Order: sequence, then C-alpha cells, then structure tokens
Amino acid sequence: MISKKHFIVNVALILFPWVTVLFLGWRNIKRYSVAGFFIVIFEIINHLIGKKLNWWKFFEKPRNFLKDELPFSIGPYMPLSMWILKYSYGNFGKFLFLNVVADGVFAYIGMDLLKKLKIVKLHKLSRTQFFIYIHYKAYLLYAVQYWFEKTFRR
Repeated sequence: MISKKHFIVNVALILFPWVTVLFLGWRNIKRYSVAGFFIVIFEIINHLIGKKLNWWKFFEKPRNFLKDELPFSIGPYMPLSMWILKYSYGNFGKFLFLNVVADGVFAYIGMDLLKKLKIVKLHKLSRTQFFIYIHYKAYLLYAVQYWFEKTFRR
C-alpha cells in the first residue's frame, strides 16, 4: 500500500510538470514532443535497468515499478525536455548549460530532499554517478530532435 506522502510526491511529480506544458504553446508541443516522447521511453528502460541493479532504493515496501520509478519517468522528463528544447534548441552550449543545471539540481538537491522525505535514496550510485546517469540522456535528446528536424521539418 502506498503511503499518503508517497502518493502526494507521485502526483506532484506527474501533475506539476504536465500543467506547465499548457504554457508551452501548441506549436512547440508539436515540434518537441517526438524527442520528448523518445526520451520518456528511453528513461523507462533506464529505470528498469537501474531498479534491477539496485542503483537506488525506495523506502516503502512492497516495491513496485508503477508506484516507485514510473512517476519519475512520465512526470518530469518529457515536459522538462520540451521546455529546455524550446529555450535552447539551435544553441548547443545553452542546451548543455540548462541540462547541467536541471540535472545537477535534481541529483544534488532533489535526491537529498527525496531521501529526507523517505521516498528514495541512492544505493549503488554516488550523487556524481547519478548526475552522469541522468545527464547523458541530454545528448541523446538533442540528437533525436536534430534528426527529427532534418528529416521531417523544412
């Protein structure tokens, strides 16, 4: 059974980022949703691997992918990816800077907060390794968007 605190965190992880998409604009949603969707699917696969390798541990038992890792995959990844692409696509340096800031805040501050809330803690990864784990996907995101733009947009 999921605790009230864990439920609230999961709802916030999903709801808040997706509400911000309303302010992104239909044209930007259409333009960046393919790369955003790709990164969500890729992140789900990464979460399954990380769960199997015990890179993190959720405090609540029984452990369940749907209540533990999935909200992190479907919540912030696609909306944040689309926002970062909106403000930086075409300027790779700015794109990397925004990703480093977002990933750094999550790896070094967000994970500490989630640990204090007794939601999840890193187990077999240091915070720096976790930062690399979440940051390397930025390059893939940019590559997918670049490919999409070259292939389907004129």
